[in-house]
Amino acid sequence: MVGIESKCRNNSVEENMKLWKEMIVGSERGLQCCLRGKLDMKDPNKSLRDLVYYRCNPLPHHIIGSQYKMYPSYDFACPFVDARQGISHALRSSEYHDRNAQYYRIQEDMGMRKAHIYEFSRLNMVYTLRNLLWFVQNGKVDGWDDPRFPTIQGIVSRGLKVEALIQFIFEQGASKNLNLMEWDKLWTINKKIIDPVCPRHTAVIEERRVLLTLTNGPDEPFVRIMPRHKKYEGTCEKETTFTKRIWLDHEDAKSVSVDEEVTLKDWGNAIVKEISRDQDGNVTELTGVLHLEGSVKTTKLKLTWLPKTSELVNLTLVGFDYLITKKKLEEGDNFINVLNPCTRFESAALGDSDMRNLKPGEVLQLERNGYFICDVPFTTLSKPILLFAIPDGRQQPVFK
Repeated sequence: MVGIESKCRNNSVEENMKLWKEMIVGSERGLQCCLRGKLDMKDPNKSLRDLVYYRCNPLPHHIIGSQYKMYPSYDFACPFVDARQGISHALRSSEYHDRNAQYYRIQEDMGMRKAHIYEFSRLNMVYTLRNLLWFVQNGKVDGWDDPRFPTIQGIVSRGLKVEALIQFIFEQGASKNLNLMEWDKLWTINKKIIDPVCPRHTAVIEERRVLLTLTNGPDEPFVRIMPRHKKYEGTCEKETTFTKRIWLDHEDAKSVSVDEEVTLKDWGNAIVKEISRDQDGNVTELTGVLHLEGSVKTTKLKLTWLPKTSELVNLTLVGFDYLITKKKLEEGDNFINVLNPCTRFESAALGDSDMRNLKPGEVLQLERNGYFICDVPFTTLSKPILLFAIPDGRQQPVFK
């Protein structure tokens, strides 16, 4: 910062060449040295104050092993490689703006053609930080592809399609303005891609689920073949079982009134005749009658349901929140102070029997519960299918 010269700055050429050879072999003396460009220690641009060109690193390289003991610095290698490879325009994020003079100085000193630097702003997202290694080392996440991580692997494992990311990047353009972007826009684009093609399934949150008995319902269960997506044939078909006793979400059941006509999705209308409650006033059971001649246009409530059969599968629905509670970390902020204490939410649910055929990575919609990606598929009845909630840019999962 104050421009103090290194004590080795005025070494003789002979001494420098001697130390250079020590660096090449990675000797004990060589490991103590680095090679600097002899520029100007009083230059107002501090990136031009004798920047480091080479450093020793005795650790084996992941490609070439231990063939070399020293390597060029990033600042020195980039302008050399760009010029050598005939790069016409070097695309660099604006965080390197203060190093542009350094980039050109190296190419000029080496007598190489200059590349044109084109700057663009880095894409900054809210609630995002770089200290991801800490979360892995301290067991705060399940690995580098954890759905809470703001990395490509992370957001893809959470259900983001690569084409959505590409479209999002194209829409931003190569702006030079520093922007702090919300995640909602990215997930909204993703929803437009997955919604037209992902299959529809039904699930009921297991906690306090409510049984609806239809007194005039079928005495014997029967099955109908239904499309997994009514507007997209590529999702194939599924079997839907119709029974006299069906499961409803508690949230739906508590919204129903006595003698109210409701619509049971993919079946028809029914009229609720009796509502049983516990001592706390929670709905515990419903009794009603089918009214299939009723119009679905006149009902206020359209309810998803599942048959009360042994064929239903167990689900674990998982929702995620941001790793930190502050939208933007300022310089000097310690991310430890803004850690989100709870970033994973799980809820047990029951799913329709056709969910046994889900494959890892398959995206689906649980009607009225949102979009999900299958992380762990069906294996046995005792092990639940693991589904990760996919943000849609608008709503939070109802089970959070």
